[in-house]
Parts: sequence; structure tokens; C-alpha cells
Amino acid sequence: MNAGGAKSYRQLERIVKGVANHRRIQIIELLKESPELSVIEISAKLNINLKTASEHIRRLALAGLVMKRSDGASVRHRLTSRGLTILKFLRTLE
Repeated sequence: MNAGGAKSYRQLERIVKGVANHRRIQIIELLKESPELSVIEISAKLNINLKTASEHIRRLALAGLVMKRSDGASVRHRLTSRGLTILKFLRTLE
């Protein structure tokens, strides 16, 4: 196997780990329905701790599933095309 193959395996691992939590799956589903939410709005809608929501979003962003956009004092979040693809894939597993 070449080095490029190992890198893509690591990238796939990062993506899979990004959604390997029921809260993160809830967050990507929420962002599909309501793009441009802040961490405060996400934590309120899911009734979870703000710090917990922030950590989940950080992991989703590292996996390339969520992107962040500054909006004045707040940061808005939306699904990337990869995030949408992953959500569709997860629905096939139900």
C-alpha cells in the first residue's frame, strides 16, 4: 500500500469517528433542517450542555462534516456536502 492510501484511510477514520456518537448525529440532522445555528442554539434545541455541544461541533468540523462562519460576535454552523452525504448514508443503515 502506498502512503496516499494510508492517508485516505486516516481521513476516513476521522470522518467515521466524527459521527460515532448519537449527539453528533443529532447535531448534523439538526443542521440539515436548520442551517446557520450557533452553538448556543444547538445546545438549547438538543437540551445539552454548551461545553458538550461545542466539543461535538469541534469534532464534526475536524471531520469535515460541519463548517463554521463568523457572524459578528457569534459563529454559525452548517453542514458541508460531506456532512450531508454522511447523513444520507446513516439513514440507509436504519
